[in-house]
Amino acid sequence: MKTRLIFTFFFSLLGIISWAQDKKKEAEKKVHEKYEPNFMVGLDVLNTGVGFFSDRKLYQGFISSKVRGNLHAVAEAGFEKNVYQKNGYDAKASGPFVKLGAFYMLAKDAENEFNGFYAGGKVAGSFYNQEYMAIPVRGFGGSNSSEAFPSSSQSSFWLEGTLGGRVQLFNSNFYIDVNLQPRYMVYTSKQENISPMIVPGFGRSSSKFNMGFAWNIAYKF
Repeated sequence: MKTRLIFTFFFSLLGIISWAQDKKKEAEKKVHEKYEPNFMVGLDVLNTGVGFFSDRKLYQGFISSKVRGNLHAVAEAGFEKNVYQKNGYDAKASGPFVKLGAFYMLAKDAENEFNGFYAGGKVAGSFYNQEYMAIPVRGFGGSNSSEAFPSSSQSSFWLEGTLGGRVQLFNSNFYIDVNLQPRYMVYTSKQENISPMIVPGFGRSSSKFNMGFAWNIAYKF
């Protein structure tokens, strides 16, 4: 009986020690996963460069930060100026836009967790000025004419996905970040009940769906 009590006490003590060690490891893990300030700032150099050779002037950049594990928060902002001249329409629009969201690292480098492929989503909005120099109007007897409308302030909001990858440049703090941005227009204001031809940050909006692309040079702080 006494021997049984000794063995019971011994194994109970081992169980308590093992439980305490597991709790200690969990606490250390939580401390290790605690958020530490880290930021990556990038500029879309591709669209900026293309703007020198086209009517579309697009300047945009982003800032992202690892929140926890493979989850990163991201914010984008920019300015776009563009024209639409097609099917009798002559319009122009310009203004800022902003996007807020997050992405998840689907696959990453074992030696550098910021290298890899990711997917995520954002909500976006733009507050801009537009002007219609000509809008086609069918007149009496089938004759064609056009009508102009003065500059006005408009707003649009859309959902945007993101699918891309990033890779470190040599052993520096610089990265190349490339991503695709499928977009779906949720709401847009209208001037004289006319849907906008161009929405800064979204692109040409004759359809609710659009696709964007960004080729960024980023720096990790």
